[in-house]
Amino acid sequence: MKEFAVIETGGKQYRVSKGDTIKIEKLSGEYKKGDKITFDKVLLIDNGKDIEIGAPYIEKTKVIGIFEEEGKAKKIDVIKYKAKSRYFKKRGHRQMYNKVKIESLK
Repeated sequence: MKEFAVIETGGKQYRVSKGDTIKIEKLSGEYKKGDKITFDKVLLIDNGKDIEIGAPYIEKTKVIGIFEEEGKAKKIDVIKYKAKSRYFKKRGHRQMYNKVKIESLK
C-alpha cells in the first residue's frame, strides 16, 4: 500500500501521495516554477501500517509540494432562465488554479 495523506487547501480536501500532480485552488502570493509550497493542514496520514487522524489537523506534519504552473480551467456557462417570461441570462466563468507536484510527506 502506498503512503498517502489528506490535506486541506482552498476550502477543499485532497488525497495526495508522493509523486502526484494536483490542481488546487489558486494560492495567494506569487510563485515561480520550482518554488516549494508547504501544506501544514494535514487531516490524515497513512503510512501503510497505521493511520493517524487529526482533530482537526495533525501537529508537526507537513506535505511539501513543488509549484509547476498557474492557469485557468475550462470555461463553464452559468445560465439563468425562466420559461414564458423572456428572462435569460448567460455568464461565463474560468476558475484560476495552481498545478502542484507533491514531493514528500513528513
